[in-house]
Amino acid sequence: MSANHWSSVSRRSLLAAGLSVPLAASLPGQASALESKGVRRAASSKYDVHVKATPDNLHWGGFPINATPAATIKSGDRVRVDMLSHQGATQAVHPNDYFAAFGAGPEAVLPDAIAFWETRAARTAAGKQYGGHVLTGPIYVKGAEPGDTLVIDIEKMETRAPFGFNNTAPTGGVMADFYPGWRQGDVGLDIPAVIPPNMPAGVWPDVRTHMYEVTGREGHQTVHFSDKLKIPAAPFPGIVAVAPQSGVFIGNTEDAPPPATGVQNSTPPWTFGGNMDVRDLTSGSTLYLPVFQPGGQIFIGDPHSAQGDGEVSGTAVEHSCVGNFRIRVMKNVETELPWAENRDFWIMMGIHWDLDRAMRMAVEKTVDFLVTTQGMTAAKAYSFASIAVNYHAAEVVDRTQVVTGHIPKSVF
Repeated sequence: MSANHWSSVSRRSLLAAGLSVPLAASLPGQASALESKGVRRAASSKYDVHVKATPDNLHWGGFPINATPAATIKSGDRVRVDMLSHQGATQAVHPNDYFAAFGAGPEAVLPDAIAFWETRAARTAAGKQYGGHVLTGPIYVKGAEPGDTLVIDIEKMETRAPFGFNNTAPTGGVMADFYPGWRQGDVGLDIPAVIPPNMPAGVWPDVRTHMYEVTGREGHQTVHFSDKLKIPAAPFPGIVAVAPQSGVFIGNTEDAPPPATGVQNSTPPWTFGGNMDVRDLTSGSTLYLPVFQPGGQIFIGDPHSAQGDGEVSGTAVEHSCVGNFRIRVMKNVETELPWAENRDFWIMMGIHWDLDRAMRMAVEKTVDFLVTTQGMTAAKAYSFASIAVNYHAAEVVDRTQVVTGHIPKSVF
């Protein structure tokens, strides 16, 4: 990956697409120049295709290229996608037994979680488990070709089940010995590592695994953290990805060898999007991804009902969800790294194994964006980034780390 996320080719393509017209010329809630190009979200909750979380439509922890389509759509179609959390569907014990260990009855278990779990042994034996996440797809978009950009409007995200899970291991997340900040002699947290009596293997209720109920209507849901604490929920897909470049693999470290399976693992995010875990990608946001393979081949999964920036314990509230998406193709517009926007911000991303490098890349992309779309000089854009753009460590536990820069629309 080049340090300069928008190459000169990309800049020319953006200008040719009309994005040199100030995107920020409108205030939040008003039409932007992107809307005039036909790539903005719509309010309708209707959809053209419903991609269900059946075993045939689910992949376990990777992005196989040219896999059988779960759906084929045309640019502009709306797609409803059922997403299944790995938590409760991929462990050794039956989903009913897993939920029962936390006090939930079988009515809390989704039928498609059981259906996926029943394919678990066969997938493992066939070498078709590449990572931990369960992904729905791929969705092929007619006319999408390498060199294009996919525009994915996340119109509505909802939970599908009453419960989600978060994990806290004594040496998990940023406390793990594989975390870049770990040093010899660092100790973990004081969290028990012994499985409680009468529990299934690997299940530590309310010690290393926490089940949380989420209640309320769309847009007003809360996570019941305790009897006294309620945390606002904001469902989002932790993973939105396109099929990656052929023969290019991103591993847990910068010099990791290609996987023996020949399939990109879903853990580290990269140019194809993937496990970005950017909590801003919830209802009302738009994500921009490059196209590397014919049809784009979109995978969506790792759903969450709530997460803080960083996802520091290693997981969010892992929670099966359903989402409505509008998917469009911007022809001959190149994008080197994912970026996004919502009502209030354009969101630039930097992705690298090193958090400092990810930060630098997010700033460089911010400068490029302001130069390209607002006509600023690089010097003025860098100044603006320092005094008006907020940078977040959006995700720091998935090997490659993600920094987001929030450019406020309101000031333009």
